[in-house]
Amino acid sequence: MPKTPDLKSFRRVVVKVGSSLLVDASAGALKRDWLASLCADIAALHENKCDVLIVSSGAIALGRAVLKLPSGPLKLEEAQGAAAVGQIELARSWSTALGAHAIKAGQVLLTLGDTEERRRYLNARSTIDKLLEWKSVPVINENDTVATTEIRYGDNDRLAARVATMMSADLLVLLSDVDGLYDRPPNEPGGKLVPQVARITPEIEAMAGASGSELSRGGMLTKIEAGKIATAAGTHMVIASGRVMNPLQAIADGKPCTWFLTPANPVTARKKWIAGSLEPRGAIMIDAGAVRALRLGRSLLPAGVIRIEGAFDRGDAVVVRGPDGDEVGRGLIAYEAADAEKIKGRSSADVLLILGYTGRTEMIHRDDLVLRSE
Repeated sequence: MPKTPDLKSFRRVVVKVGSSLLVDASAGALKRDWLASLCADIAALHENKCDVLIVSSGAIALGRAVLKLPSGPLKLEEAQGAAAVGQIELARSWSTALGAHAIKAGQVLLTLGDTEERRRYLNARSTIDKLLEWKSVPVINENDTVATTEIRYGDNDRLAARVATMMSADLLVLLSDVDGLYDRPPNEPGGKLVPQVARITPEIEAMAGASGSELSRGGMLTKIEAGKIATAAGTHMVIASGRVMNPLQAIADGKPCTWFLTPANPVTARKKWIAGSLEPRGAIMIDAGAVRALRLGRSLLPAGVIRIEGAFDRGDAVVVRGPDGDEVGRGLIAYEAADAEKIKGRSSADVLLILGYTGRTEMIHRDDLVLRSE
């Protein structure tokens, strides 16, 4: 079994916190002491020069408490209204708890489209990058006041995984009602904790259960799905108990949890993500010389491009075809379709003269390209 990772070795960590951990359902109030202990852990990582991002549920649950709504399922408009009220309380609570350690919190509200549509993805990434540059802790949640399908079907486990891959985090922490993945439901006799998962197989998926609590929309099944997203993009993931004080310190101390490990080569993992998880928005045809250059591990330059097909934006996935029309690979393109059309077949040195701005030298960088043979 590979060595258990050291929490202090990671440089960028996303921590997902569920509603049932933050909110006392019986009292209808925030668990302030627990939140304070978690923020003490975050401050310790921060002091160790680690970027920390929070994906926090709890807006609907807190809004329900503030508004004194009765228990039971909420209609869509009631859930959206509760989220609007609760989000203010949630943001204030995180700001206060982190502020006790002289850390500024920044609120970021996302919908699924912000992580799936490339242009919005890039804008969200730029905003969060700036917050991290300012040494703030982004506190991220679904924008439940306007999202509809997310409230009914979504979960913050997968949102956290998408945030982790978007921000190139090297670790995703899912704090849970249980201390990890068990080989059978943990309430059954004889169930054993799985300490490490090297690869998510059908057997691992079969161990996942359903959602457990009223306030938590994500059960173990959604955590396994999050693990697929994270590890395929080169991000380790750990599921650990959030039912203890100082839960991150508990992970560092070696308390029971389940680690999901990435492949040995994170670049290969990211390329698998590019190849399999993004919908191509267009295609470009390249000449034989460019095909040979790509096979030698080089980037694709504008000079080797023959034809542009489709309407795509900068950062979209496109298919790369050779002069015979066969697919050579797929990659993330550095120019929108109109600009790519203008500079195709031209030297990289001509880009400034043609477009009026200095773009990337490469049409597709080698790190953003997956060849069919890879």
